[in-house]
Formats: sequence, C-alpha cells, structure tokens
Amino acid sequence: MIGLILVGVALLSFLIYTIPLIVAENRLAKLRPEKQRWHSLRIVQGELRMLLRLSGSKLTIIGRENIPDRAVLYVGNHSSYFDIVCGYVSVPAPTGFVAKKEMESWFSLAWWMRLVNCLFLDRRDIKAGLRTILDAVAKIKSGVSIWIFPEGTRNSNADLTDLLPFKDGSFKIAEKSGCPVIPVAITGTADIFERQFPFIHASQVTIEFGAPIDLKELPPEQKKHVGAYVREEIIEMLKKEQERRHS
Repeated sequence: MIGLILVGVALLSFLIYTIPLIVAENRLAKLRPEKQRWHSLRIVQGELRMLLRLSGSKLTIIGRENIPDRAVLYVGNHSSYFDIVCGYVSVPAPTGFVAKKEMESWFSLAWWMRLVNCLFLDRRDIKAGLRTILDAVAKIKSGVSIWIFPEGTRNSNADLTDLLPFKDGSFKIAEKSGCPVIPVAITGTADIFERQFPFIHASQVTIEFGAPIDLKELPPEQKKHVGAYVREEIIEMLKKEQERRHS
C-alpha cells in the first residue's frame, strides 16, 4: 500500500504543480518547437524514472543499439500502464505514444502527453482513426518516433507470450512514412500493478528492442500479413526473455 500511495502522490503532485510549466512549454513550442520536444521529453522522463524508483522496480534495456538515428515506429506488446512509463524512460529521442481517446480528458496529464507528442485514438470512429494515422505519419516525417500497441488494449492473459492479434491498420504509419519498424518486447510491467491490484509491488522489468524491420523488404506474403509477422517476432523475443529469467 505504501508503494501505491508514494506513486499516487508523486504523480498527482507533478500534474498539479507543473501546470505553470505546461504553459511555458506550450509557449516554447511556438517559438522553438525542436527545443521544446527535447525539453519536455527530459522533464517527463525524469518524473517517470522517479515513479519507477518509488515502485521499487528496476528496468533493464536490451538492444538499444538497434534503434537507428532517425524516427521509427515502435511496436510493442501491452499488458500494463507501466508499459508507457518504461517505454518513455527507454527511448533516446522524442517519441509519442498512441493512446486511447478517453485519456484526452485527463486535464494536465493530457497536456503533458501532447507536449511529448502523444496522439489520441478514437477506436469507435473509423474516420478519426484514419486522421490519427495521418497525424502519426506527419510526426514521423518531422523527426518524432511513434510507439503503438497493436493489440488494441491491455492484454491480461496469464501467459506473457499469448498475445492478442495485432491490428494491421496500425502498420499503415510505417507504410506511409517509410520508416523502419522496431519490435519491442516488454516483460515485468504487469507485475508492478495490474497483477497486484490494488497494490504496487517491485518488479524486474525488461524492455528489448529488436532489429529494425523495413516493410518494403519483406516478402509479399509477410507484407500482406505484417501484423502477424511482427507479432511472431515479439513472441520469440518474449520467449527468449522467459528463458533468460528461468536459467
């Protein structure tokens, strides 16, 4: 319970006391957008690192050398709110997550999400979904990476490798922008909160970045079912992490 209180108080304090900073960051975005992207990222990364420390959890990053020096589409499995916490802590450059539309109403949290390039997806509105894809393409072309969870929702399956089907529409972002896809395997995040609800427990989290995938170079059959192909790549990475943990 202490962990939950510490994390909750730290997050709430950040969202309340940084409202003047949100105003300043929005002004900076109009004058020097490139500087604002990096500045906002560092602020948010600092807060999220603190939340991770308060939970007692430790993060191991594998394969960061696989991330090229350009904007990419990160594609990861999704089982916890802490996936986003650990994801932002891990990325080396400005990156926006595609989040559900409902989070747009969370006042100062939504403002910070916009400042760090998040996009809000309305899963019930096809036209709005297409606009979100085009917005993500524009972000990538401007040098901002995008992170998606193509399972579409948090996966509560007991077996970490039992991923939900990947939605192919998400990969239109990479197809239209021409950016590489980076498969990301995340383990241990659900053990912090979701599997301990309503408590927070310490966990060993691992994020592994796989080798970049150029969709243009895939064989025709894999291009046709790119979601299934990337899903299998992530499952293999998750299996290897399970073997490392049990060895």
